[in-house]
This record gives sequence, structure tokens and C-alpha cells, in this order.
Amino acid sequence: MAYPRTAATYATSAAPRTYTSGATVAAPVSYKGSYTTATTGTAPLSYTGTYKSPTITTAAAAPITRTSLPVTTRAATTTSPVTSYSAPIVGGQIIRAAPVSTTTTIQAAAPQVLSASRNLIEMGTVVQERIIPYEEIVATAGETRASAEEAAPPAEEKQKGDGEFGGRLPAGATPKNNFSTMCLYAGQEPDPINGSRVMPIYQNTGFVFKNTDDAAAKFSLSAFGPIYSRLGNPTCDAAEAKIAALEGGMAAVSVASGHASQMIAFSNLLNAGDNFVSTKQLYGGSVTQFSRQFAQFGWEVRFVDCDDYAAMDRMVDSKTKAFYCESLCNPGGVVTDLEKLAAIAHKHGLPLIVDNTTATPYLCRPFEWGADIVVHSATKYLSGHGNSLSGFIVEKGDFDWGKSGKFPILASPCDSYHGLNFYETFGKDGPVAEMFGTKGKTGMCFTVGARALGLRDMGPCLSPFNAFLTSMGMETLPLRMEKHSANALQVADFLSKHPQVSAVSYAGLPSNKYNALAKKYCPKGSSGLFTFSAKGGFEAASIIVNSVQMISLVANLGDTRTLIAHPASMMHSQLSEEQQRAAGADPSVIRMTIGIEDVQDIIADLKQALDKAAAPGSKL
Repeated sequence: MAYPRTAATYATSAAPRTYTSGATVAAPVSYKGSYTTATTGTAPLSYTGTYKSPTITTAAAAPITRTSLPVTTRAATTTSPVTSYSAPIVGGQIIRAAPVSTTTTIQAAAPQVLSASRNLIEMGTVVQERIIPYEEIVATAGETRASAEEAAPPAEEKQKGDGEFGGRLPAGATPKNNFSTMCLYAGQEPDPINGSRVMPIYQNTGFVFKNTDDAAAKFSLSAFGPIYSRLGNPTCDAAEAKIAALEGGMAAVSVASGHASQMIAFSNLLNAGDNFVSTKQLYGGSVTQFSRQFAQFGWEVRFVDCDDYAAMDRMVDSKTKAFYCESLCNPGGVVTDLEKLAAIAHKHGLPLIVDNTTATPYLCRPFEWGADIVVHSATKYLSGHGNSLSGFIVEKGDFDWGKSGKFPILASPCDSYHGLNFYETFGKDGPVAEMFGTKGKTGMCFTVGARALGLRDMGPCLSPFNAFLTSMGMETLPLRMEKHSANALQVADFLSKHPQVSAVSYAGLPSNKYNALAKKYCPKGSSGLFTFSAKGGFEAASIIVNSVQMISLVANLGDTRTLIAHPASMMHSQLSEEQQRAAGADPSVIRMTIGIEDVQDIIADLKQALDKAAAPGSKL
């Protein structure tokens, strides 16, 4: 989801529609922009504004006409009942909100020119996109509940209407049963005007407001909609909706990188003097970010071994605000027992934040095991081609941020929004959840806070172009993760039997101590990341890394190509040797991220490199 997306799009048929006096139109008809109606008299009437009415009464026939010339108008006023729905995209599904009945007056405007744009009449189709402020929803929800149940079918029943393009996510799709289909269709529908199947790149910095009221509503969070690309962008919205759907979450926010996702996520929770508990089996960059950069803000990290549950319990005090871990740990492929960590965190009224970068939602969905927030370095497997930096924060939506009093950033009045309480407004029991039909179940307090506070003030936003590349990458995620995992298992098996290798750390191997957890949490495979230790220590490891021919020495993972790295010289080089060993990156360790090449080619390249390291007196 992103902002949630502005509104549903409705369209009339292409043929002109004629309404006679007293006629009732059964289906809602939507207008946006200016159009011209024929009426008795010498001058046509021109109306501007947006309205939608199930009943339209005029004194004369009113065919819809399109013109590209100025239209002469005369003063005219008409009042029409408005019944409209907002339809933000949540978790990849369009959620239809309760109908809102209001009355609006449309005043004839000054002469103007109509152009062929998505906001006006185009090729005989009339399109409306209306944003409904949540206050309006709340104010009328009680009065319109009965009619809403009759008029608005559940989101999962939404089908292609007459005159609409196909290419939509099938009704009732879930990550468990329809993951591959959701990778293609979740979060985006064909453009209602031109039928574009692929989400376009909206390379905008800012977006036009209709008027000062529209601008004020969006800036105050009274209405959802694009403002400035640091806060949100339609291309990013589509990627957010897709990852939220794939993870089974309520909402997501995109950021510039995986590091940015961690920074923004913790900025929602921590003030100076606060702390969080984190497993120590982490990507080296996360270790330095947590222990050095966060310390500048007065945020303390308390590292613990991933399976020392008693120590985790003891580390919690009144200033602890969260637990953090990786699902499949980088670099060694260690599997974290998410269910146990979630139980410990929730015992203390704290959220569990899980980095799901290495597993991706294809192999593991942490929300199903008790996690509350999922972060991604989408640069890796989600994007999958080594061509774009990106990150995501995904919210499950059911955590009570107000119950314990531990989270004032989210659950107390915010001065910069004139006293707005994010949890009361956007949480699972608030008016926005009611608008989406999820009240009492899920809300989007965390992601709205991350966007409206973290992105607003620190600014690590995702570029539309990188969002486009990441979204394209997610379309092939199931195919790639299956191949990554299958290849990795074969390569790990080969290495485990090679005389130049002293150990292989890959949870997919039956002999690995984490294999049982891998089968529980990642039954489809253990991803493409693992490490092995070379006999001969640092020198032998260096020879192997420097001898590969096809495999690339790159400080990245999750590429379609097989990559090799020496963590002690690279990603973990800024850690002490003790920290390196704790993270599974001692000097003899080589990290592999297996690609989707023919597996025999990967094995052959590693074999010749291992042979060179084993040669007497070998040195490169």
C-alpha cells in the first residue's frame, strides 16, 4: 500500500449517455473535470467540479461531449446528492470504504479549455478519482452503515466491470495459495484510460493540488494523496502495495535502502536513552549501524546470541522498545526461531522487527510466526538483478502501540501535526481502520508514522525509477528463489565434501544444526546465501576468492549471478575479530550468494579455485 492509493476509478460506457427529466440512473456515473451538456437555450451549460450521483435530473437531454475549444458559459447552479467511495489499495487489494452521502453545489465556471488527460473525458470514458478525508468517513459512518453493506461488496469480490480493462488480481488471492500470481498482479491494475499493463514511472518531484483545501488536507494527513516524492510517489505506491500483499501485511512504506528501512523503523520507536535487543547474527553493516550510528542518537543496542532466549529475557528493562533479528541470517544462513522471539517480545509488550531480506516472503513470511514489523533490503532478492537500491518497511497492523505507554512517538499527541495521535487515528481501533473495514483487526499507524515523520524529517526516499526496477524484479521472485535455493543446496553439498573445506554453514543441509528450523520456517528452500570455511585460514580464503573466473567478487547478495565475498576483508572488516566470529565471519570464512546459472558451471568454477588453494606453496 502506499499512501493508500487515492481512490477507485469508475467509468461509464464509451457511448454518450442521455438523461431525460426525472430519469433515474441505476449505476453510479462519475465525472471529473469539465464537460458540456446540451440544454434548452442558445448557450450550453459548462459545469466544473467532481461529483457522483445515482440520480441525475435535468430539464433536457444531456449527452456527454468532448471539446478542445473554449466553452462559453452562463451562470447556472445545480445541486446533486453525492455518494462516493474511496478505495485505497491495502495489502494489494482494493478496499472499498463506506459510502458517504453529502450534498455538493456545482457552480458554472469561467470559460476553459478541455484537454485529453486522465482527469478529463477521454475517448468517451468518464473517470473519477475522489479522495475522501477520513473525518468525512467517520462523521457519516453511522448514518450510512446499512446502505454501505448493501452497496459496497467486499474487496475480494471486486470484479472487472463493464468497460473496464482486465488484468486484475483474482478475487480471494492469498500469499499462501496464490503467491506467484500476486507477484504479477498485486498492487497495480491497468491504467483506466490507456490500458497500460505496466506501472509507469512517475518521475515527479511534486504533485499538483486541486486547491488550497486539497493541499491543506493532505499536509495535515486528513486525506491521503501524493504531495512530494520524498513522502510518496505513485510508482513507489505500487511497489509498496505489492510487498505488503506478499508479506501478508496491512501496509508498507518504501525507502532508499535496507539501511534506511532500519533507520526509519527505529526512529518510530526510540528516543534518546532507549534501547532494543538484537540478535548478533547480522549483516556487518547492521552491526555498525546499530552500535555506532545509533549511539549518536542515544539509542542503545543490546546484542545477544540468536538462540540464547534466557539472556534475551534478562536484557529487557523499562527503556527497551523492541526486539530485532534476521529471519535467515547474513552471512551464515543461520535460521532464527521467530516464534520463540515473538513470544519473548510480546511477553514484555514489545514488537518484534524482522529483517526478511535473505528469505523473502516466498520462503518465509514472519507475520505468520508472530512478527509485527518486517524490513527489507529490497536491493537484494526482491529486486534480484543487482541494479537498484531500495528498502521496505511492512506493517502487520495489529500491534497495540497505545496499551503500554512505551511508544509516545506513535501514541501521544504530535506537536508537528497539531496534536494528532497517530495510533488513535491510524491504529487498528481508529477511524482509518474503520474506513478500510479492518477496525479491531489491523491498522497502519506504524507505516503512516514512518512516512509522515521519518521520511518527512530524514528524507531517505526511494526513487521512482528504482521502485520500478524493484517492482519488476518482484514479478519473477518465485522463479528465482526456487532456483537460488536448489542451486545453493547442490553447491553446499559439493563444498561439504571437498577436502579443502573445513565447514559449510547452510541450513538447507540435513547435517546443519538449523535444518529443523529451516524446514519449519522455510519449507520451500533455504535461499541462496551461505558461508564455508577454507582450510588454511585467511590466506587460503583469499586465494579461493581471487581465483574464481565466472563468479564475481561483489559486496552484494541476491543477484541473479553467483557472487563471492570475503567478509573479514569486506562487509565485516570494520568489526573486531571477536565481533566477526560472533557474526559467523572469521578470517577463514567465504560468503557465497548462489545465482541462477547452470549449477555445474558454479561448481566447476569453485573447484578450480579450491584446487589452486590446495596446491603446494600456492600464492596469488
